[in-house]
Amino acid sequence: MKIRNFLAAVLCAAIMMPLCACGEGGNDGMLSEKNLKPLGRTYFSDGRIYCALSGTGVEFSCTGKSCTVTVEGDSSVSAGNIDNFSRVAIYLDGERVINDMVDKMPETYTVFEGDSERTAEVRIIKLSESPMSNFVITSIDVPDGTVSPLPEKDRLIEFVGDSITCGYGVDDEDMNHHFSTRTEDVTKTYAFKTAETLNADWSMVSFSGYGIISGYSDGEKKVTEQALPQYYGSYGHTWAKNGDFSPQDTKWKFERQPDVVVINLGTNDDSYCKNIPERCEEFKTEYISFLKTVRKKNPDAAIICSLGIMGQNLYPYIEEAVSAYTEETGDENVSCLRFDNQSPEDGIAADWHPTERTHAKASAKLVEKIRQVTGWED
Repeated sequence: MKIRNFLAAVLCAAIMMPLCACGEGGNDGMLSEKNLKPLGRTYFSDGRIYCALSGTGVEFSCTGKSCTVTVEGDSSVSAGNIDNFSRVAIYLDGERVINDMVDKMPETYTVFEGDSERTAEVRIIKLSESPMSNFVITSIDVPDGTVSPLPEKDRLIEFVGDSITCGYGVDDEDMNHHFSTRTEDVTKTYAFKTAETLNADWSMVSFSGYGIISGYSDGEKKVTEQALPQYYGSYGHTWAKNGDFSPQDTKWKFERQPDVVVINLGTNDDSYCKNIPERCEEFKTEYISFLKTVRKKNPDAAIICSLGIMGQNLYPYIEEAVSAYTEETGDENVSCLRFDNQSPEDGIAADWHPTERTHAKASAKLVEKIRQVTGWED
């Protein structure tokens, strides 16, 4: 029997409190940030939890004999293309116990059930990215149970990137295969591995094919609709629809400040820039502008500007952008990191994307860099 456990989100506010089954009227306000720890840019509204960006979700501790949760997909589900459905995972006490595609609307998952009461830590993560699909948690039921949100970690790292940060194709090591949310897994990326190694909370703002001035291009047309900076101040971006929630039109409040912001953009811009001087200069100019935006929103964060896993042509322009930005603003809390280009000996995933082995090597290099700029020792 397949256990379709999904979230064990259960609630209580600052103190633990008994939970009852959610009736037809909804969750009575229990699905809120007072009761669950959000992961990344997870959106709470009117007893519903919206998960769009890679790595969004919730985590908490709960006690009870059973827990179920109801999840709804979005318009990508009704379109019927499973390669665009949301991919989700649930962990019980650190072990992944469910790996599923949100393919029904709505669907109720059992997190755990038994005759005896148990206490568990639960983490729910959206493994796939936001443009294709998102999902919403609409109800949670832990009869006669208790719950409390897990505490925030002392550290927070934000990752701003493209398909590499999303984990494009990481579960499909055939370079001739193409995009599918089924083979995306953000937990296998350099970003997630870095946060876990440094015992930090994370936030991912990443979309496959996006860049600073252009998305992936044939080299002739600048794909401005896939320039990421326009979405940096939002909860994400999606082509799908889930009720009235529009992540690109919902402003992110930047209330919790990251200690580090890692920018890994430029791979897709390179498909447009093509070493053409004026295009590369435009990239540099807009990179400086984006740095100013990131700094305005995150005044105290160490900013690391990286590139290189799938090509390094624009890295010198990133170095020039950082140098010019620092000279203009006096902000010296910005630095560069050149990742090593992926090697065939570590395999090549779908559409020439990095494998988990490549991600692990990149993470090791990034961890060393973050320790250097922050002084973190453990």
